[in-house]
Amino acid sequence: MRTLTKTLVSATAVAGIVAGSLAGASASFAATGTAARPAVSSFQAAAVDNHGLTTTEATHVQCWLIDWWGYPGPLDGQLGPNSWMAMQRFLKANWGYTDTIDGIPGPNTNKALQRFLLANYGYPGPIDGIFGTNSIAAFKRFAAATAGNC
Repeated sequence: MRTLTKTLVSATAVAGIVAGSLAGASASFAATGTAARPAVSSFQAAAVDNHGLTTTEATHVQCWLIDWWGYPGPLDGQLGPNSWMAMQRFLKANWGYTDTIDGIPGPNTNKALQRFLLANYGYPGPIDGIFGTNSIAAFKRFAAATAGNC
């Protein structure tokens, strides 16, 4: 009997707490009259994709992009959207990039970059938009060649 009484008292207490919490929550929502807000901000940090380059190598590429393709800086060795938009302008003008200048190094950016690297920096192919070890090696050779721009 004593166990049954403890169980009933505990269950009643829990039910009372839950009911009170729900009543309070309902009252607080009704009283404020504000719309629900998302718990997480929709802001996303700009992505950096160095395509296998070190920060020093990426800085060399950024120096070249400043000199020739309107990259506004900074020289931080982080190939982010502004670096990639400048690269896409270069690739659009010379290497068959036909997508939008959006600063996202996707498959079409990679294909145009691979065409450039094939013609000038020993990339052996294929032009598939996948930036693997051969693409990275050729991109590193390009970065070394741009060191004089810094």
